[in-house]
Amino acid sequence: MSAFVKRAGAGGVLGASIALLLVLVWIAGPWLAPYDPMAIDIGARLVAFTAAHPLGADDFGRDILSRLIHGARASATIAFATVVVAVTLGLIFGVLAGYLRGWAERVIMVVTDSLLAFPGLLLALGIMTVTRAGETAMIVALGLAYAPAVIRVTRSTVLSVRQREFVEASRVMGNPERITMWRHVLPNCIAPMTVLATTMFGWVILAESALSFLGLGVPPPQPTWGNMLAAARPYITQAPWLIILPGLCISLTLLGANLLGDALRDLTDPRMRR
Repeated sequence: MSAFVKRAGAGGVLGASIALLLVLVWIAGPWLAPYDPMAIDIGARLVAFTAAHPLGADDFGRDILSRLIHGARASATIAFATVVVAVTLGLIFGVLAGYLRGWAERVIMVVTDSLLAFPGLLLALGIMTVTRAGETAMIVALGLAYAPAVIRVTRSTVLSVRQREFVEASRVMGNPERITMWRHVLPNCIAPMTVLATTMFGWVILAESALSFLGLGVPPPQPTWGNMLAAARPYITQAPWLIILPGLCISLTLLGANLLGDALRDLTDPRMRR
């Protein structure tokens, strides 16, 4: 632990702390939230910071702290599942393109470059508009939107790894190509994928919040940070904390993901070691 703190620096420690806090909220959220996030209390409508509602209440009297906690769980679940989908697709097709070369590489990279022509959020928005809004549809849409970036990084890594001596030794030993790919080439893609997945988690949190803000994400009354922002728009002057608090949660999560990704990059890059 001390070695991580020394090598990762203050930014890495801060990023890891935010990530651990998010994991804690994801695991213990139902016990940490003081109220049911969908319980309506008209008597507490738009109250500010009180002993009963430390972070205030929304236009239906629902406790903001409880909704932020459950919104964190929903957003983190969607982001984690999306990263798993994107990384899985990216590793499979990236390894195939980088190792097999030939027509397989051309087909995969043509499709990948075509998808990369669209911004990730715009591509996800297009997929979501023709499918039913919800968690599963959002995970599939965002996973397909971010998979091309993973494919390109994986392919670049494989192109360098396939020329190394241990890959040639595997071929000389008579191992089938599939064994060489998945047993010797794929494990060497894990380190860059870990860094990319950490950073991508922050991207997906932002994209999920944007889609929920537009009404294409998790439908109300289930809370997410994005639909909390959307619901707070009419009260931006009357109760500004309804927008400030979810926005602050999104910003801190993005900061933590970026700092942790930078720290992992420095830890796994041999050029950064002294």
